[in-house]
Amino acid sequence: MKKGDINVNEIKKLVTAELFDAFKATVAKPKIAFTPALLTRYIDHTLLKPEASIDDVKKVCEEAKKYRFASVCVNGSYIKFVADSLAESDVKPCAVVGFPLGAMMPEAKAGEAFCYANNGAKEIDMVINIGAIKTSDWRLVHNDIEGVVKAVQGWAIVKVILETCLLTDEEKVKACAVSKLAGAHFVKTSTGFSKGGATVEDVRLMRETIGPEMGLKASGGVRTYEDAVKMINAGATRLGTSSGVSIVSEEQEKTSPYKCVNCGSCDKECPSDRAAVIKDTY
Repeated sequence: MKKGDINVNEIKKLVTAELFDAFKATVAKPKIAFTPALLTRYIDHTLLKPEASIDDVKKVCEEAKKYRFASVCVNGSYIKFVADSLAESDVKPCAVVGFPLGAMMPEAKAGEAFCYANNGAKEIDMVINIGAIKTSDWRLVHNDIEGVVKAVQGWAIVKVILETCLLTDEEKVKACAVSKLAGAHFVKTSTGFSKGGATVEDVRLMRETIGPEMGLKASGGVRTYEDAVKMINAGATRLGTSSGVSIVSEEQEKTSPYKCVNCGSCDKECPSDRAAVIKDTY
């Protein structure tokens, strides 16, 4: 085996009957209740519609800063604008690569990722090579991911989109294992542009495969507070959604008669149960 090549046998060892038995036997962890304030840092505020205008992108940037979301995720043509707009905030600029099909040459994906990182992207959401998975060409899958990781190393973290609705459970496990071996920082369920999105079962399976340290992003169909909490309790550490504002604000209205205006003048607590958390980041 050449130096730097992926050890396919290592992947196969990770996909064993014992792993699936362990997954099935996993005892459900206690459910955690999330206030709207706690949810905000899980959310990647997303706008990937092809018809999105610069005004639409500006709006999601302003919303992300107001609610202190984790990132703003956009198509690459807008990444410099997003990076500039978020420069004075803690919100990270995120760009998608090889989106939404993933059917590009590894060199093209790496070049695209490098370009976006060079224009301010701090996070890259890349689509895995689904066809290579179906062909069982795990060396190509690995090298495709590794190329993007190396292209943005020191600049941005990498999330690998599996498009779980197109994969078998065994393929999902193998794809997670390869993503981890290739140095990715997150695995992600879906693009939101295929025939299905995130499910609790897939999130649980992915978390069981990658272990507790690696990030896991649930995306596609996360539209309500209930959806968000279910995904987090299943193991997600990020949520990709275009419904972040409604998820947070609608639940906030249910639980409190007050609305946070992000004035920054609160002391230690706020009746809305939101500004107390934000205050910690000032």
